[in-house]
Formats: sequence, structure tokens, C-alpha cells
Amino acid sequence: MARRIIVLASGSGTLLQSLLDSSLGPLVVAVGTDRGAAGALVRAASHGIETFIVDPAEFSSRTDWDVALLAAATAHDPDLVVSAGFMRILAPEFIAQFTGRIINTHPALLPDFPGAHAVRDALVAGVTETGCTVHYIDAGVDTGPIIAQRRVAILPDDDEATLHERIKVAERELLLKVITELIGADG
Repeated sequence: MARRIIVLASGSGTLLQSLLDSSLGPLVVAVGTDRGAAGALVRAASHGIETFIVDPAEFSSRTDWDVALLAAATAHDPDLVVSAGFMRILAPEFIAQFTGRIINTHPALLPDFPGAHAVRDALVAGVTETGCTVHYIDAGVDTGPIIAQRRVAILPDDDEATLHERIKVAERELLLKVITELIGADG
């Protein structure tokens, strides 16, 4: 399936780095962010990968931002779009353009704890385990078909930071596994 991958990220880019350090690295053709200060840009640049920034603050409306993000992503002709810590909801037009070719990582065992505060929400709920999910993106928030999950125990002394770090380790491994399987499924 995927021979040309673009990664969307908002933060430091640790998920991106796991891709770049793997055999999948050469398939990453571009990295897009929603802010100029995203560490993912530095990681991409250090590997000679093209980047694009579509900062919502530079647009007069959400619709204009949506159009610009779609144009920037489409310009790289991706076979697979990976939302790896991209903290924005994608427009229906974006999702329609890449249906079946856009995946997201999420730091919880969906359908439990969707949204931006999944790790905190799991701790507040008092559950004994959480984990990570890789799923296809659909029109809902973390509601797309689940591709794979990995469980992570919540330890008695965990706080949000320690739990999130352990989830990130599992998330990196799971993302690599899923993308490798998607590529293998199509030759």
C-alpha cells in the first residue's frame, strides 16, 4: 500500500523519529505541522525530509486552514498519511481525500478515553490498564476503525508523565508494526 508516507505532527516528533530510525524512514517524503516550533520539523530536517507548516493563526477562518492543509498534504502525493501527535481535527474533505489511507495513533485503548486528555482521563477513571491504539481516521474524534492496540499497565505510583512515557514506547512499536503490515498487505 504505502510507498510515500507523510507524517502530521504537532509536537516533539518522537513517533516520527521512530519511523525515521526504522526501515520505513526512506518512505517518509514529508512532515507537516500546525506550528513552526514543532520539534518534528527539526527531526525531519535532520533527515533531509521536506516539511510544511500550516499554522491556523495565519488563516482568517477554519475553512481556509482546512483548504491549505489539504493542498499541502496532497502536493506530496502520499499513499499513507500518518497523524502522529497531530493535535487538530481534520476536515471532512481531508478525510475524504485520504479515506482508507490515513491513520492515527492514540494513547488509550479506544473506544475508552478518546480526545486530547486520554492519559489523564485513564488515571482519573482509576482503571488498572490503558494502552495505545492505531486506527483509521474517520469523521469522529478517535472513532475510526481500530487497526491494532497494545495494553500498558497503570502502576500504583504512575502520574500522567510517567504513564504517558510508557505508553509512548508501546505506541512507537505499534505504529511501526502497523505500517509495516499495511505495506506488506499490498506488496
